[in-house]
Amino acid sequence: MTQKPDHARQLRHAWMACGLLVVTYFVIPVEADPNTVRIGVRLGLTLAMVAAVAWLVTGQVRRQLAAGPEREARSLLHLAVALVAGLLAFALADFVVARAAPAQFVDLETRVDALYFALTTLTTVGYGDVHAQGQLARGLVIVQMVFSIGVIATGVSLVVKQLTGRQ
Repeated sequence: MTQKPDHARQLRHAWMACGLLVVTYFVIPVEADPNTVRIGVRLGLTLAMVAAVAWLVTGQVRRQLAAGPEREARSLLHLAVALVAGLLAFALADFVVARAAPAQFVDLETRVDALYFALTTLTTVGYGDVHAQGQLARGLVIVQMVFSIGVIATGVSLVVKQLTGRQ
């Protein structure tokens, strides 16, 4: 009887966490800075954040594989939040690079553009309207692709396995 309200509470918490991540993405101050040392530090910190998210997602995948039926829903929600965090971390990295060196990306001018580009890259849709042009941007996109293949594909396949296994 307490299972359903607990699941609803966990779902609300996951939605709130995703909402806070999105709000944080849009309010983090990012200004154009000609100082290459600061650009490097920001990019390094952003990539460290992406690595941390990848580590968290991988941990969630391992926990999901070991979880019993009572922990499945909670693990899936944590995995979903971690995947959203990864997407937003890449979008922020793209935006930082685009602001610091506008020639690195074609048509990436706003945070919405960066989120759109990160999502089309991570989902392998790639419309081509926004794309990496410079070497730094292409290197960042390579990391996004590896993340997409390794972490997102693993997470999604795990979610599908769990959902189809319930029926």
